[in-house]
This record gives sequence, C-alpha cells and structure tokens, in this order.
Amino acid sequence: MINHVVLMKFKSDASQADIEDLEKSLDDLPNKIIEIHSYEFGRDLVRSDRSYDFALVSLFANLQTLEQYRHHPQHLMVVRKIRHLCDDIVTVDFEGSDAGSTAIERSVWDLSPFQKA
Repeated sequence: MINHVVLMKFKSDASQADIEDLEKSLDDLPNKIIEIHSYEFGRDLVRSDRSYDFALVSLFANLQTLEQYRHHPQHLMVVRKIRHLCDDIVTVDFEGSDAGSTAIERSVWDLSPFQKA
C-alpha cells in the first residue's frame, strides 16, 4: 500500500469559512475518486511552533492508483483550494509496512503465563 501524506500551513489571512469549505471538499473526495482506499484529515491539536495547521493521510493500492488520484479532476480542484489557502505545503508518499506484522522473536518472559512458548 502507498501512503500519501500532506501537511499544510495556512496563510495568516485564511478564513474559518475557507478552511471549512476545504474540509467539506476533502470529505467528499472518497465519494468521487474510487482509487482512494483510506482517507483521513484534520486540524492540528497541539499547535506548537513546529506544527503544521492541517494534515491529510490517504492510502492507495499502488503507485498507479496514486497517480490516477493525483490527476483526477476532482482532486485537482481541491489542490487549487489548498494552494490558495496555504503558505507552505509538504508531501511525502511512501510504501508502508504494517509494524504489527514484523516478525520479532519474543522472549518467553513476554508471554502471558497462560500461553505456551
């Protein structure tokens, strides 16, 4: 699976109404673009100096479906809104691994007393 992560810093004059409009547009994308496997987004809760204001994390089956998403007309409309609202946008796309599936030898001491080693 391919993880697509976007971090956004809004311009100082970005209005609450514009941000809410962006959220509505983002919320609707999975209904319009079938290549999206998983889609989550939200505003930063910590608001530290190093924090970005908004994040988007989406999941795609492979690079081909990510590319189809990137060039989809509905996605491009949202990208225009994001560029209008943001001073800074960073993205990363990576092939994820399920940390829970990593084979690690467990010590007998890590087992419940009711489990067999």
